[in-house]
Amino acid sequence: MSTPRSHSGAPLASPAPAVPATPRGHAADAAPPLVALNRVSKRFGGRRTGPATRLLERVGLAHPPAVVHAIDHVDLAVQRGEVIGLVGESGCGKSTLGRLLAGLLAPSEGEVRLAGRRAETLSAAERRAARLKTQMIFQDPYASLNPRLRIDRIVGEGARVHGLTDRAGFDDYVSAQLERAGLDPALRDRYPHQFSGGQRQRIGIARALAVQPELLVCDEAVAALDVSIQAQILNLFMDLREQLSLTYVFISHDLGVVEHLSDRVVIMYLGRIVESALADEIFRHPNHPYTRALLAEIPRIDVRHKTFAALSGELPSPLAPPSGCHFHPRCPHAMPRCKTEAPTLRSIAVRHLSACHLNDAA
Repeated sequence: MSTPRSHSGAPLASPAPAVPATPRGHAADAAPPLVALNRVSKRFGGRRTGPATRLLERVGLAHPPAVVHAIDHVDLAVQRGEVIGLVGESGCGKSTLGRLLAGLLAPSEGEVRLAGRRAETLSAAERRAARLKTQMIFQDPYASLNPRLRIDRIVGEGARVHGLTDRAGFDDYVSAQLERAGLDPALRDRYPHQFSGGQRQRIGIARALAVQPELLVCDEAVAALDVSIQAQILNLFMDLREQLSLTYVFISHDLGVVEHLSDRVVIMYLGRIVESALADEIFRHPNHPYTRALLAEIPRIDVRHKTFAALSGELPSPLAPPSGCHFHPRCPHAMPRCKTEAPTLRSIAVRHLSACHLNDAA
């Protein structure tokens, strides 16, 4: 995919205070992160249905409830103005992590901080205001829109409920959000099924922008679109970043998109972050064996007659993740230590973190 270029539409004035975006590859300001996860884990399942079930489990007539270990002790801070690319195989926990950042899920363990404050110490009104600043854009633009509502309700209802517009100014406010997202305001009375996939994704973007967020979590936001439409949506995202000083977390399996758009890249494997660095650094000097394997499979124009080989083995089940380093069953450099001891995500260079025992021997 080619490098995104500027959007041709005329920019609209931002309703939110302007904050200069962080330049690519530069450190964010000294302000606390917009959202920070400290040793956060997320598990699904494991609930017992009652005393009868527990009795059957004791006598061996029933299996204990299965537990999915979606996120395992993750630390991640999202600084104001940066673009983070979150990468990994399907089932590695990217979407769950995105929902934790957006406040759609609560962690099973660990601490979530919003603008430097622990989420549990905020009042209900403060928590609601803080969460309003983080919005999510989903992979399926049709499933994320209510098919029974017209577009004006879909886009503007949240802003009206939260007092960002009133009934008198509702029509003009919705029209401004649609125009900013590249849609004709005259289409506001239609239903979602009357739009194409790219247009529906723009509706989702307009809905998110209507509540004046600071952070957008984009969960495979262009994966379901044609390549030409993907480029248009990515261009729109980057233009909106400049206009509204937005911060992004892009969840994607497309390393080409991530390389072009991201300031920082975070690599996940089976619920853990295995490497994090500035985009240029991670694509030029990958450290973790899993990162190297991912980057080795990117098609390159200057490389001919390359034989592509998938990683050996399958991604282990999050129902029973491997002990020690989760990647050791598939790692060509695995040592006995890797099977018993989980590596620590630690600094190996400036703003470059990696979780691999090979770094201890270096």
